[in-house]
Amino acid sequence: MTTLPPPSQTGPQALARLRGALQAEVGKVVVGQGAVVDSVIAAMSVGGHLLLEGAPGVAKSLLAASIAKACSMSSHRLQFTPDMLPSDVTGTLTLRAGDLVFRPGPVFTNVLLADEINRTPPKTQAALLEAMQEGQVSLDGEPHALPQPFIVIATQNPIEYEGTYPLPEAQLDRFCMKVSVAYPQLQDEEAMLRMRRSGLRPATLDEVVPVATAADVISAQAEVDAVVVSDAAVSYVAALVRRTRDLPSVLLGASPRAGVHLLTLSKAAAALAGRGYVVPDDVAALALPVLGHRLVLTPEAELDRFGPEDALRTTLSSVPVPR
Repeated sequence: MTTLPPPSQTGPQALARLRGALQAEVGKVVVGQGAVVDSVIAAMSVGGHLLLEGAPGVAKSLLAASIAKACSMSSHRLQFTPDMLPSDVTGTLTLRAGDLVFRPGPVFTNVLLADEINRTPPKTQAALLEAMQEGQVSLDGEPHALPQPFIVIATQNPIEYEGTYPLPEAQLDRFCMKVSVAYPQLQDEEAMLRMRRSGLRPATLDEVVPVATAADVISAQAEVDAVVVSDAAVSYVAALVRRTRDLPSVLLGASPRAGVHLLTLSKAAAALAGRGYVVPDDVAALALPVLGHRLVLTPEAELDRFGPEDALRTTLSSVPVPR
């Protein structure tokens, strides 16, 4: 999986400081997933949402909970099931003392872990759309603002599809990145097995302490916004996105929103590297996690085992890199 660039040696700024603190704290309980932690930090720094795909037991849920704890932010875990209703996500109106009162659902939090999001029907999946896009929930015509910052970290199993409801393209497009969470390397797995435990629970989970606040995340967002993007970088992003729509193997290419996400996350990558400007390598390194899940391939391409990674490799090789 793609790793975001390391911080520069010229001295960390807001986002690089946040990255260093979170990597240290989350590393106490989640071993060998530093690149995934970087992806979560990048998504938080642009106000985006993340889709994690990986086999059971690779610490997807633990990672989300650890980051929320280290950032002093509230978090809720929603285990999506086939019988879940939209109101189980957003909340309901209840009768209290003769008046209808809004009772907020689990979505009213800073970090929402949507576990196995593809196991709930489309109607319930769609309940997250307004929250992810607008930062609010509307019930009976009344908008209710969500706490800020707000990030959805959704998970899904890439192996078992029986009884699942694949996310529609419109909802996939609202996740700024899709990141594959792989099994750890041998040395990382051995390090995990050596960790102190209280029964099955990592004893080190209690050692994760708040090292940042929601205000630090918002400051990091402001730093990303200040990163300079040249006209050449803008043209490069636009050319890559548009090229995905022209490939014979692609039925549905990347959307204009995908271009916005790619450019903004490239600014986050630059800030994480301690730079105040975007370079083409920032864009190219993020092409797969940002664009890959948005591409719909033709049936012929799928039969030929031609995947999104192949399509993006073709895209990157056919678009000139600005100098």
